[in-house]
Amino acid sequence: LVAEFDPEIPIEEAVTPPSSWYNDPDFYSREIDRVFHRGWHAVGRKDQVEKVHDYFTGRLGSMEYLVCQDEALSLRAFHNICRHRATLLTSGAGNNPANCFVCPYHVTSLFFLLLQTNQPPVCRQLFFFHFFVFQGWTYGLDGSLLKPTRTDGIENFRIHEMGLLPLDVARWGPFILINAAHHRNVHHPGHEWLGPTAHRVLASTGITDASLHFICRRVYTLECNWKVFCDNYLDGGYHVPYAHKGLSSSLQLDSYSTEVYERVSIQSCTGKKQASRLGSRAIYAFIYPNFMINRYGPWMDTNLVLPMGPKRCQVVFDYFLEPSFKDDKQFIDGSLKESEIVQVKDIALCTAVQRGLDSPAYNVGRYSPSVETAMHHFHRLLHKNLS
Repeated sequence: LVAEFDPEIPIEEAVTPPSSWYNDPDFYSREIDRVFHRGWHAVGRKDQVEKVHDYFTGRLGSMEYLVCQDEALSLRAFHNICRHRATLLTSGAGNNPANCFVCPYHVTSLFFLLLQTNQPPVCRQLFFFHFFVFQGWTYGLDGSLLKPTRTDGIENFRIHEMGLLPLDVARWGPFILINAAHHRNVHHPGHEWLGPTAHRVLASTGITDASLHFICRRVYTLECNWKVFCDNYLDGGYHVPYAHKGLSSSLQLDSYSTEVYERVSIQSCTGKKQASRLGSRAIYAFIYPNFMINRYGPWMDTNLVLPMGPKRCQVVFDYFLEPSFKDDKQFIDGSLKESEIVQVKDIALCTAVQRGLDSPAYNVGRYSPSVETAMHHFHRLLHKNLS
């Protein structure tokens, strides 16, 4: 299936990847292994793990992960599975004042209730102090196994070898990155994630402004392959004047341009109304394989596309705003409403595309060379990963 797309053919002559890339279970499994379980990936925000004991969890492909801030203010990341029976160790996000993670598989009902509820920190710490020695497998925020239970009779059991399996973790701007390939170079993750040229270009746009204030998160589930959403994003604004009348009225679409770099494509467009949420210029950066950063006016939003099956994905939108606007509720509500209108329409388009891809009448299409260079670049990178 991979060989059915030829990345060496110029875009003017090329055909798009076949529909099997968007619905075949075996192809999807190959993507999960070679694309999502390798290399650096954005998974969260820096503000989610700013304080000691902060943590968040997630799923990337079939990999469950946990990111936390330990007592030494070191950022940590692990596979979020207990080494005993592979139970998910924790879920969600928040602050864990107990300074440990306790596997829920062998925890008393009362103990588990305390883990899941927002009890005062002092109460939770006292509870942990009194019951710690009687509970299930317990891990420190550094991943070490602190207390296994019922290990009598196990031969060659070495507690220091049974800690949580680590993942490399790093910060880039306001984002948290993880890498399943442990012991990689984490000193310059941005260079590896983006490519050296793209790293410099993105930094020069101010897209990683640390002063931006997180506003909210919205999560959408789409009945389409994850690449359908990416393709829609990467069409160089081709669909905007037809599908998004309100958005297109705020953009000078004849100024739309696309630049491609190592693992990044950047689309940009001049805005018509400087007073609108889009401001005087909009920048849309796609970071291979599944992360988008959109900077416009005082806003920045990010889109994280998570595969959930051959024909299903989840898209996580995080919205950030310049500090001078963060208390302007009317502006925030109006801007988010405008964004929601765009997302609802794009979801309908992506669903319709997936249904068409599943039809026996369709196999491949063609690129529009004047606008779809970023999409072609995305497909070429994917082919390289899968080959």
